[in-house]
Amino acid sequence: MKVLVILGHPNPGESFNRAIAETAGRVLRELGHEPVLRDLYAEGFDPVMPMGEEKLPIEELPESIRREIDAVRGAGGFVIVHPNWWGTPPAILKGWLDRVFRAGFAYSFSENGVISNFTDKRAQIFTTSNTPRDVELEVYHDPLENFWKTIVFGLVGSKDFGRRNFESIIMSSPEERAAWLAEVESIIKERFAE
Repeated sequence: MKVLVILGHPNPGESFNRAIAETAGRVLRELGHEPVLRDLYAEGFDPVMPMGEEKLPIEELPESIRREIDAVRGAGGFVIVHPNWWGTPPAILKGWLDRVFRAGFAYSFSENGVISNFTDKRAQIFTTSNTPRDVELEVYHDPLENFWKTIVFGLVGSKDFGRRNFESIIMSSPEERAAWLAEVESIIKERFAE
């Protein structure tokens, strides 16, 4: 299957997020899947939705957004990688969601409520942070878990969902990062095994 690997980190080559995305892509290829990397910063994705765009039918959207929608339509799953910035994904990734996971495509409304259109798609989210895990849970209540699991993939209907946060990046050793990348490999093998 095609799997979109979406990277939302501004450092083009040295970030741990990049290493996660590359590891995921390699393992997906080893499993016989076709990973499609979307490095949003490197590609210069415009996260700003112009006024009125949310009301346009898909066929009238800018070509760049129609390409993203086609990539999502053709994908059987997602691997999304980003840092935790203020308890949310970076603005570029949030803008990608706003413009691509749009009403009428990823979900729609009927008189009976929401219709989820991605029930057959798998999702694995990898996030990184510098906040200690106990603080993230006790003080902030892990807003990224709620955002991805409930708000995004809950709404679009993905039943096969997982998320792993790696922390504290700033305090981690090369050995810890190597162990985390081995964990990424194991998670990808489990989530995308067939």
